[in-house]
Amino acid sequence: MENDSIVTEVSETIQDTTALSQMHEGLKYITTTPVSDWLPELVRTYLVPLGLKIVAAIVVFFLGRWIIKLIKKWMANGLMSRHGDATLHSFLSNLLSVVLYFFLIMAIVGILGINTSSLVALLASAGLAVGMSLGGTLQNFAGGVLIIMFRPFKVGDFISAQGMEGKVNEIQIFNTHLLTMDNKEVILPNGALATGVMTNYSKQKTRRVDWTFSIAYGDDYDKAKAVLSRLCAEDPLILKDPQPFVQIGKLNDSSVDIIVRAWANSADYWTVFFAMNEKVYKTFAQEGLNIPFPQVDVHVK
Repeated sequence: MENDSIVTEVSETIQDTTALSQMHEGLKYITTTPVSDWLPELVRTYLVPLGLKIVAAIVVFFLGRWIIKLIKKWMANGLMSRHGDATLHSFLSNLLSVVLYFFLIMAIVGILGINTSSLVALLASAGLAVGMSLGGTLQNFAGGVLIIMFRPFKVGDFISAQGMEGKVNEIQIFNTHLLTMDNKEVILPNGALATGVMTNYSKQKTRRVDWTFSIAYGDDYDKAKAVLSRLCAEDPLILKDPQPFVQIGKLNDSSVDIIVRAWANSADYWTVFFAMNEKVYKTFAQEGLNIPFPQVDVHVK
C-alpha cells in the first residue's frame, strides 16, 4: 500500500512538472516569436471555434425562448378550452417556465463546452444549501401547491388576508398577486396564505348587507321602519328571500339606531350598500325623519 501511494505521488508530481514545463514553453514561444507567426494559429485553433460556439448558443437561446412561448400558449389554450380554469393555468404556466428555462440553460452550457454533469452536481449541492437557508421559499412553493389542490380561492375571487383586501389577479409558484380596490398590486407569499386566516368574499353566491340608520328621539319609529322596508323592497338587487330585517338595534344617547339587514348577490354587494345609503339620506328628509347628530341637553336652574 505504501509503494502504491509513493508511485501515485510521483506520477502526480511528474504530471504537474510536465504541465508547468508546457506552460513555460508556450509563454516563451509567444514572447520570442513575432505576433504574425502565432496569432493566425491562435485564431484558427481557439478563437474561431469559441466564436462559433457563442453564436450557436445565442441562436439556441432565442430559438428556445420562441419554443417556450409556443408551448405555454398551447398549454394555455388547451387548459382554457377544456377546463376554463384561470387559476390552474396561471400556476402551471409559471412552473412550466421555470422547468423549460432550466433545460434551455443546460443546453446552452453544453454548447459552450462546459461539462454539464459537474455543473448539475454543483447546482444540486448549491440548491440544497440554498434550500436549507431559504426555508420560507420552499414553504411558499408548498403553499402554492396546496392552494391549487384545495382551492380556498381562485383567480377573480375577492379575498382578505394578511391585513390586505383585493381581487386575486394571479397565482404564481411562490406568490399570489392581489389587485386592491384602489388599483394597487399587492404580492402575498403563498405559504402564509395556505396556513393563515383568509376570508373569501366570493366563495358564496350571496352576501348579507348590514346598515345602521339613526333617527332622532321623538321621530315616528313605525314610519321610519316602513320607509326602510319599502326602500329594500323597491331595490331590484336586494333578494326577497330571505326577507330584509328591520328592527331597533340600540337606544343611543342622541339617537335611535335601526338595524337593516338584507341579502344580495356577492357581485352586487357594494352597489346595494352605497345605493341604500344615498336613498335613505334623501328619503328621510322628504318624510320628515331626522338623522341626528351628537347633542347634550343642559338644564339650568
